[in-house]
Amino acid sequence: MTTLLTPAAVRTENPPARKRTGHRIGRVLGYLAMAVASIAVLLPFYWMVVSSLKTDNEVFTIPVTWLPSVPQWRHYVDIWTRSDMTTWLGNTVLLSVVVTLLQVLTGSFAAYGFSKIRFPGRDALFLLYIGTLAVPWQSYMIPQFVLLSKVHLSDTLWSIIAIQAFGALGVFLMKQFYESIPDELVDAARIDGMSEYGIYRRIMLPLSTPALASLALITLVNTWNDFLGPLLYLRSSNLWTIQLGLRTFISQYSAEYALIMTGSVLSVLPIVVIFLLGQRYFVEGVATTGLKG
Repeated sequence: MTTLLTPAAVRTENPPARKRTGHRIGRVLGYLAMAVASIAVLLPFYWMVVSSLKTDNEVFTIPVTWLPSVPQWRHYVDIWTRSDMTTWLGNTVLLSVVVTLLQVLTGSFAAYGFSKIRFPGRDALFLLYIGTLAVPWQSYMIPQFVLLSKVHLSDTLWSIIAIQAFGALGVFLMKQFYESIPDELVDAARIDGMSEYGIYRRIMLPLSTPALASLALITLVNTWNDFLGPLLYLRSSNLWTIQLGLRTFISQYSAEYALIMTGSVLSVLPIVVIFLLGQRYFVEGVATTGLKG
C-alpha cells in the first residue's frame, strides 16, 4: 500500500534535514579554518627546521625551496664544536627547573592560604597581590636591579631565581582551582586534628595535579624563553642561557644562516617536546581553574 505524504508532512521533515546539512557544512568549514590556522602557525617552525639542513646559499633562495637538496646533518655537530652550547643549555635547564619548582611551591602554598584560611584582610590582600600583574616589569626593573646589586646577587644565577621564584599568576591560578574543592573536606580534616600544613600536603596537593602541571608548564616555558632578565643580570659568559648565547652566536656567525637556524632549532626543541608531553595536563588544568576562553 502506497503512503502519500501531505505537504504539511513534507514541511515538517525538511527543516531537520536542512539543519543537519547546515551543521555538517559548519563543521567542515570549522575544520578547514583550524587547518589553515595550524599551517600558518607551524609553517615558520617547519621552515626553520628545513633551513637548518640546507647550505647557506639555499636558505634564502628565490623561489623558496621547501626541502634541502642534500641534508646537511653536520650542522648539528658543528654547532656544538663552534659554540658553548653545553653551558648555555645547562644554565637554562638549571634555571628553568629551579624556578618552576619554586613557583609551584610558593604559588600553591600561598593560594591555599588565600582560599582556605580565614584571616582579617584576606580578600583585600589578595586583590592587592593580584594587582601586581597589571604593573609591567619594565617599570620597576631598575630599582630591582639596584637592590639585587647591593646584596651582591647580580651576575649570578641566584638573581634570576630571586626575581622569578614568586609569581602572582601562579597564586591566582592555584586559588581558582582550590576554590572548587569543598570547604567541608578541609573542615573535616581540621576536626580530625590535621594541621594546616598536613591538609596542604596530604589533601590539597594530591587533588590539584592538573593545576600544578599547568602552572609548571607555563612557568617552564616563560623561564626558558626569558631574554631580558638574563640580559640584565648575567654578564659572565659562563652564566649565559641559551637565549643570550644564541644572540652572541648570531653576531659572530651572521653570514652562516643555516648554522643559526640549527641553534634556533636546538633552543626550541626541548620546550616543544615538554609541551607536547604535558599538553593534556595543561588543557585540563586551565579548564578547571576558571581560565577557559
